[in-house]
Amino acid sequence: MSAGNYGKSFAYASKHYGSKGKVVMPETAPVSRSILIQSFGVEVERVPTSCLMNVVNRCVQEENMTFLHSYDDLDLIAGHASLGMEVLEVMPEPDVVVVCCGGGGLLAGVAAAIKRSGCDKTRIYGVEPEGACTMYKSFIEKKPVGMDTKSIASGLAPPFAGTLPFELCQRYVEGIVLINDEEIKAAVSTLYRSGLVVEPSGSAAFAAIVNNKIPELEGKNAVCILSGGNIGKDELANFSD
Repeated sequence: MSAGNYGKSFAYASKHYGSKGKVVMPETAPVSRSILIQSFGVEVERVPTSCLMNVVNRCVQEENMTFLHSYDDLDLIAGHASLGMEVLEVMPEPDVVVVCCGGGGLLAGVAAAIKRSGCDKTRIYGVEPEGACTMYKSFIEKKPVGMDTKSIASGLAPPFAGTLPFELCQRYVEGIVLINDEEIKAAVSTLYRSGLVVEPSGSAAFAAIVNNKIPELEGKNAVCILSGGNIGKDELANFSD
């Protein structure tokens, strides 16, 4: 189940190991991503976001497939944690780290790696779109929740927050901040003009920083994670000024 990035890596691994695979994608994801995933020989089924898990469950029950979760999985979170270790190699004691948040796998892994490496004073923030704020709502309700998500950042709009990511984020993340789609669009455009091709989902952390959503940044060592360049020319054209 993926809006693109996880599906791409899943498809690459499926081809590498010669296994049969299928990616269930939300209809809102760019078609170019589906085509790329299919080029690795993996089947793609595009459905409304609210139906994603129904289709996954059907594949498991009727086609005897194994579900590899795109964010609520301990091995996957541990893999994402390696990015936290990379951050510490460059900046051993960051004051603030800002990470985008969809289902929460990346945020949970990075936060756990940094905090468990002894950086107790580092403040880690997750960033979500206003129209897809499952982790933000989960923090308020103190349990993982789902919602009918809608955002230009399709990679940050899964139908629900992950249980494992939620537990780790509660422990290691300072807070979740929200940005809107216009702020995401502007961030993609600004980064592109600076020579960086970053997809909407990957530019969320940068959007939060430039729109002053992260408290007490003045004079601090801050790390902003840009987490994906999975964007085609057709999509990029919609973001140019």
